[in-house]
Amino acid sequence: MNEIKSMEHATLKVPYEVFNKKYRSAQRVFDVEARQVSSAATEMETVKNQPITNTEIDSLLGGMVEKLTTMKRKASEAINEELQVAYVCKKRLEHLKEQASALAEPSSTQVKTTLNQWRKVRLDRMLVDYFLRNGYYESAWKLAESAGLRELTNVDIYSAAAAVEAELKSQRTARCLQWCSGNKSKLRKLNSTMEFNIRIQEFIELVREDRRLEAVRHARKHFSNHEEGQLVDIQHCMGMLAFPKDTEVEPYRSLLARGRWARLVRQFRAEHARLLHPAPLPLLPATLQLGLAALNTPQCYKESSQAADCPACQAPLSGLARQLPHAHCSHSRLVCRISRLPLNEHNQPMVLPNGQVYGEKALKQMMKEHGSIICPKTKEVFCMKRVEKVYVM
Repeated sequence: MNEIKSMEHATLKVPYEVFNKKYRSAQRVFDVEARQVSSAATEMETVKNQPITNTEIDSLLGGMVEKLTTMKRKASEAINEELQVAYVCKKRLEHLKEQASALAEPSSTQVKTTLNQWRKVRLDRMLVDYFLRNGYYESAWKLAESAGLRELTNVDIYSAAAAVEAELKSQRTARCLQWCSGNKSKLRKLNSTMEFNIRIQEFIELVREDRRLEAVRHARKHFSNHEEGQLVDIQHCMGMLAFPKDTEVEPYRSLLARGRWARLVRQFRAEHARLLHPAPLPLLPATLQLGLAALNTPQCYKESSQAADCPACQAPLSGLARQLPHAHCSHSRLVCRISRLPLNEHNQPMVLPNGQVYGEKALKQMMKEHGSIICPKTKEVFCMKRVEKVYVM
């Protein structure tokens, strides 16, 4: 259960935040519509004791009916959207409760099957999340569709992000600015520079098109209320006005480079992930690192002591494990490198004349098959008489 609480926090947080946002948005719309209905009702109350024609009465009643119809339609749309998000929250809660229920009776065969199926679904969810957070949207959508994970993943939320990225790759900023405006308060809390960098890019494009007077107007409009740490970038932008667009002088050459658009795409992807997920690392690499850290030992990086079935010893995971802390092991356990069986009183450790240690059962099996002992490490051949027991204190 502790694993679920620590690893699956974002699984419930994301739809909850979406639900909260839709509720507040619907509340604002409903308040506006309610004020309009109230205003129309007040107007009708004002004119009821005054001389008024049938045409005016029809007009007032028609306006009231239209406003009530509009309010009802918008309320229905808001309720349907909230119900959809609530359904997603319910599906994810049920999915997480499946694991908790299975762990209550782990010995049952049926429960083991259920738990394995749950883990498979969880792995697919991790893959979809990793694809989404790294911009592989099409792969994520196909996997979510084939595995039936639409409600358990954030593919619908990332559809809007994919549209913004496509606009940025096409060197258009309107959709990204709209996204920044819709999430302004949260981006401010995160100290995001996304909107500021977009405005700088708009300024750069005006300079690139030799529309320098418009660039100055743009700077007056958007750079006048700059925040701390942004003044240097603004000064570089204004200095760009004095140089041709094909200048080789830095930092203006870098500012005019087309590669800035790719950096904006990467920044947007990172900022979007920060808004949705409390953890900076996707769940898949986080889980991989936890598992590798539990297996990681100094022996994993010595060629003479690497194990064939140890993930931390084998590429490509060894590259990830190298950066992780070593596992804390309070009790050592010796394992035969041939049979992978533990070395104990039932499988005595035996040392060959060349110093290599293997289990007694594996050496006896090798004697039966080959008539001699061939060291897997050095390929030297020995007879059983030259093998001695090892006593571990």
